[in-house]
Amino acid sequence: MKYQISGTVMQTVEIDLAPGETVYSQTHAMAWMNDGVNMHTNTGGGLFAGLKRSLTGGSFFVTDFSATRPGAHVAFAPRFPGSILARQLAPGEALICRKETFLCAEKSVTLELAWQQRIGSGFFGGAGFILQKVTGPGIVFLDLSGEVVHKTLAPGERLLVHAGHVGVHAPSVSFDIQMVPGFRNILFGGEGLFLASLTGPGDVFLQSMPIINLAEALAQYMPGGERDGGPSRIGAAAAGAGVLGAILGGVLGED
Repeated sequence: MKYQISGTVMQTVEIDLAPGETVYSQTHAMAWMNDGVNMHTNTGGGLFAGLKRSLTGGSFFVTDFSATRPGAHVAFAPRFPGSILARQLAPGEALICRKETFLCAEKSVTLELAWQQRIGSGFFGGAGFILQKVTGPGIVFLDLSGEVVHKTLAPGERLLVHAGHVGVHAPSVSFDIQMVPGFRNILFGGEGLFLASLTGPGDVFLQSMPIINLAEALAQYMPGGERDGGPSRIGAAAAGAGVLGAILGGVLGED
């Protein structure tokens, strides 16, 4: 299998398949292909497997793309502006991903549920309790929003990140939450109540433009938005979520 990632803010990955090779994707990801590729849409392991994928923000069905002759060619494109991250996974090697990050992969790569281990991380970490986990062997293509910044954390090294900017991380990286220090920072800093705390060792891939940030920026230009004299629905929802988070944080306390 050969591939090429092209583009800048709206990237595509083009894959050349040899006879017998197969890649799969969630629905709505294929951009174009030639007549040397056979499509087969299925649940990817049965009804339960489809339901589990739906819980992670993915599609109930997946589609296999298999080469039927030499020169088979298929391309995939994400739905939002961003960058495609290609990773060659060794047998048993895994990555933890945010919802809707998975684009496509070799058939040998498994896509499954990953759970947040801490209550606080699930409530306030910005990704929920359920994440995606991809496990090798094989090549996987992940879709991150905006540009990608790669950090390698040493053992015990900690990185504080606005939760929406966390895209992908190794299972060895500990994910927790930390309250923003300082009353003034909480009220006027605009970063919310909590930051994600990532502790090494392991790789972390950050995304520069979370989809929620893009949605909030566009909402003010929509009818009824802030520039139209009305409150932004997304902004109001985010504010409500912040208040709810503060209440739940006081009730639950630390993990």
